[in-house]
Order: sequence, then C-alpha cells, then structure tokens
Amino acid sequence: MPRAQAASWRVGLTIAALLLSGCQSLLPESRDRTLDEWQTFAEARASIEAIEAFKTTRADLSAQGLDPLRNPAITLLSYPDVVQRFSAGAAVLPDQLDPGVLKCLTSGRTCTGYQIAARRIKRDRTGNFWLDSLSFNRESTMTGWTFTATILFVEDLAVFAVWGGQPAVNERQVQRNPLGPMQNWGDLVRPN
Repeated sequence: MPRAQAASWRVGLTIAALLLSGCQSLLPESRDRTLDEWQTFAEARASIEAIEAFKTTRADLSAQGLDPLRNPAITLLSYPDVVQRFSAGAAVLPDQLDPGVLKCLTSGRTCTGYQIAARRIKRDRTGNFWLDSLSFNRESTMTGWTFTATILFVEDLAVFAVWGGQPAVNERQVQRNPLGPMQNWGDLVRPN
C-alpha cells in the first residue's frame, strides 16, 4: 500500500474513532422534577422540619412556596381524606395519637391538609450509541431523590407535619433486544 494511501487510511480511522467515541453524548437524557423551591432532599426535609405545630400558618408556608394554587407538587386534602389517611381504627387509642393529629381529627371540616410529592430525577441513556440507536441494547441510569410530606391544618394553623421519601435514587435499567429493530416486528404485522 503506498505511503500516501496508508496515511489517508489512518486519518480516516482516527476521525471515525473520534466520531464514534463522542456518540454517547448524542443519547437522550431527561429530567423530572417538581417543586423548584427545593434543590436537594436535605432542603426539603429542613423545610418541613421547620414547621412548628400550632404556630406556623398557611400564609407562612405560602411565602416559602408551599402553595397548592401555584405548585403542582401539592395535593389538597379534605377532612375525609385526612380521616382516611390517619384512621388507625381500634389499634391506637386517642391518647396515643400525636396532639396535632388528634386536634385535626376532632375538628371536623376545619381540618384539612397538604400532601406533597416532590422529586428530582435525572435519566441518562448510557452505553453504546449505535447499539442503543438500533435498539439492540439500551442502558439507562436514574439518579436523584423523591420526597413526600403531609401537613395537617386546623383552619389556617399547621398542627402536624411529617416527611419521608428516598434521599438517594440510583437505578440502572438494561433492555436487551437480540433482534434489534426486528424484535417487535410481530406487533407491527398482527392482523386486526
């Protein structure tokens, strides 16, 4: 092979290798988040832990961004919703309940609440660009956190707050299709 032809062959292979190595950045990624006020799980937890029973008001929470009219992560709970969530039946005696929960349950319709479900999840497609693009092998990584909280009110006064969730989401999903794009061909030609 002449020297000039070998040099152009090496240049072509180098360019192809560079292009293929950068292809992973072409894989899709997505972000799923609610409640932009909290950037981390710790911020969410601290915000709920700062609620003082029988002192914090609905207006105080609204000033912090916890307003169900502006925030899709918050669900309003009616009195029947609260009763259903906190009905312990005969297993718990009234004097064993948290004072805020007891006050709420005995207040009737003036007892309402917020259910908060916040999350920050990032999904990255990892792995080989060509295998992913041709549906042979798809690898996805999910990282982030999820957070839930319940706040109970009697009229406009917060009487109880509790939180939970998953502070560290780290999941990997692998989908292998040995036939690649032909894997689901039977679904496309199935008669009606």
